[in-house]
Amino acid sequence: MTSPINPNPVTEDDAAGQLKRKRLRKRRLMLRGLVGVIVIIAIVWALYHFLVGRWYEGTDDAYVGGNVVQITPQVPGTVVSIGADDNDFVREGQPLVKLDPADADVALAEAEAALAQTVRKVRGLYSTVHTSKADVTAREAVVKQAQADFQRRKGLAASGAISAEELAHARDALTTAQSALAAAQAQLATTDALVSDTQIATHPDVKAAAAKVRAAWLNDQRTTLVAPVSGYVAKRTVQVGQRVQPGTPLMAVVPLHQVWVDANFKETQLQHMRIGQPVKLTSDIYGSSVTYHGRVEGLGIGTGSAFSLLPAQNASGNWIKIVQRLPVRIALDDKELDKHPLRIGLSMDVEVNLHNQQGAMLSQQPPQKPVFSTDVYAHDRAEADALIAKIIHANSGGAAH
Repeated sequence: MTSPINPNPVTEDDAAGQLKRKRLRKRRLMLRGLVGVIVIIAIVWALYHFLVGRWYEGTDDAYVGGNVVQITPQVPGTVVSIGADDNDFVREGQPLVKLDPADADVALAEAEAALAQTVRKVRGLYSTVHTSKADVTAREAVVKQAQADFQRRKGLAASGAISAEELAHARDALTTAQSALAAAQAQLATTDALVSDTQIATHPDVKAAAAKVRAAWLNDQRTTLVAPVSGYVAKRTVQVGQRVQPGTPLMAVVPLHQVWVDANFKETQLQHMRIGQPVKLTSDIYGSSVTYHGRVEGLGIGTGSAFSLLPAQNASGNWIKIVQRLPVRIALDDKELDKHPLRIGLSMDVEVNLHNQQGAMLSQQPPQKPVFSTDVYAHDRAEADALIAKIIHANSGGAAH
C-alpha cells in the first residue's frame, strides 16, 4: 500500500525562511518593548524630577564641625597636676591643670605688704593735715598777739612813752608772725591737696596698691586651669613637670552637644537654597537607620579655594574650568544629638528640602547674642575685696579718713 503524496511539500529553504521571519518578529517585539520601557522610565524620571527631585539637593561631601575650646594658661608656671586625659568627660568649672602656686603666692604676699605700707603712708598724710591745721591756728594766735602789741606800742610811741626803736621791734615781730602764718597756710594747702575729698580706702595711692593686690590674687587663682565648658577632652599635650608660658595649648575641650555640619555643595546646586530650609542627614557611623533633622543656618560667602592658604591662580593659558563648592552651615537638633552623639570630622549625607523659598541667601541681621561664651573666667572677686578691706582696716588705725 503506498502513502498519499503531499500536494505542497515544504522545502528546507521555506522552513529556514519561516524561522528567520519568526526571529525578526521576536526581535522587533523585544526592541519595541525595550524602547517602551526606556520611554516609561524617562517619563517617570521626568515626572519625578519636576514634581519631587528638583526640590531636593543632596551631597555626601559633608562633615561634622564644632567648637574646639583650647585650654591655655594665663600665667607662667610648672605643671604639678593634670585632672583629665583624652576622651574624658569634664564639666564646666572642673579643674584640668594645676600649676605650682609658689611664685603666685609670693607675688600676692608682696602686693599685700605694699598695700599695707601705702595705707600707713596715706594715714600719715591725714595726720600731717591735722598737724598743719593746728600749726596754722597757733600761727594765727601769734599774729593776733603781735598785731595787738604793735597797735599798743604805736599809740605809746605817739605820746612819747616808748622809743621809736621799740616800735620798730614790734613791727618786725608782727611781720615775722605774718610770714610764719603764710608759710603754715601754704604747707596746709600742700598737704590738704594730697588727701582732700578722699578717704583712706578711696585715696589714689591706696586704690593703685589695691589694684595690684587684685591682680596678684587673680594670678594666684589662675594657677588652676578649669574647663570653660562641659565636653570631652581632646589633644592633650601637657605633661607633669612641664614649664608652660601664657598661651601655650595644653589640651582642648569639645562640647559634642554643640556641633553642626558643613556641607559642601556645588555652585550649581545653590540657586534655590535659602536660610532656614529643612535638612535630613544620615551619618556613616550610624548608617541609614538613624536620621538627623536640621536646618540651613548659613550659606558660605566664599569657596574653599578662595580662602585657602595658596589661592588658585587661574590667569594662565592652560586654565580649565572646575565646578566650585561652597560650604553650607547646617544646625542640628539638640535632642537628636544627645540621643546619637556625633564626633568632630565625621562624614554625613545631606539632603536639603528646597520647597520653602522665603528665606534669604545671606544673613540680613547681626547676631543678637554671643555665638558661644563662658563665664568660668569671671572670678568672684568678693574674696579679693574682703582681703583688701581687711588690710586697709588693719593698717588705718580705725581712722575714718
